[in-house]
Amino acid sequence: MKTPIVGLHHVTAIASDPQRNLDFYTQVLGLRFVKRTINFDDPGTYHFYFGDDTGKPGTILTFFPWPHARKGQMGAGEVIATAFSIPVGSRLFWIERLKANGVNVQEHTRFGSEVISFSDPDGMIIELVEQKEANPGAAPRYADVLASKAIQGFHGVTLLERSLENTEELLSIMGLKKISEEENFVRFAPEGNALGRFIDIKLDSAARRGSMGAGTVHHIAFRNTDDAAQADWRRTLARYLSVTPVQDRTYFHSIYFREPGGVLFEMATDNPGFLIDEPAESLGEELRIPEWYEPNRRAIEAHIAPITLHKAAVVKGEEVGASR
Repeated sequence: MKTPIVGLHHVTAIASDPQRNLDFYTQVLGLRFVKRTINFDDPGTYHFYFGDDTGKPGTILTFFPWPHARKGQMGAGEVIATAFSIPVGSRLFWIERLKANGVNVQEHTRFGSEVISFSDPDGMIIELVEQKEANPGAAPRYADVLASKAIQGFHGVTLLERSLENTEELLSIMGLKKISEEENFVRFAPEGNALGRFIDIKLDSAARRGSMGAGTVHHIAFRNTDDAAQADWRRTLARYLSVTPVQDRTYFHSIYFREPGGVLFEMATDNPGFLIDEPAESLGEELRIPEWYEPNRRAIEAHIAPITLHKAAVVKGEEVGASR
């Protein structure tokens, strides 16, 4: 019996200016800068990882910040919104905080929940949804957001599709079932209550195809508990579609495949995690690159733009990172 997929591992998107991207997600959203590394497929550019205090699976939003990248266009075959879970009772705090930082906020309701929606500096749509989580991520220790208000991890993502049937079939193979429908939205989820368990699909048969660029999601990754579980899933998926060989991403191992509607899916292992090459206290403070690129470190460092990580330790008497 295959090990079930419980939810998202991470979401990877494209940004433009590295410093602006870093400042927004750490200083406005209060996420931890878990890892500064490079794009393993394009080592002359950064790969940023943001998440909870130690980079727990289900909390990680990553970016390829390509300076001067052209703006992408969200459309069919794209992820059009990435939603984070926030503690119940924190909605007004986040509305006020976003507005105070010059962020235009919109509010709407979906599947019975009030949703805060806004764009990041590159136009990527981010949503915040109040949700009581059984196992929230640990609040980042270096942020000016109270632990009781901090983002808990992913709530889910929304895909824009022209049709549902083939994508639904794949999600069913992956163990995600249709749990709700509302107007032109359909919600899927696996069993359990892990972070990032909701996959919403917005249906629009006339939607234009999207184009990759700054402000768009590159791919979404689902959790595999370990390498054995991933190998099992790869064998299963290969019966239906093209799946890549396993890729070593240092902090996890990955396989990739494209769902029928066009969105790039990944499965990523929980192990070995983000603490294998630096301690929790100093995550994200130094450039980490895989050993096979170490001989080129000086050239890589000379090519990427310098960035500054701003940190905070204590907020209003409540230690950031304390238990909720």
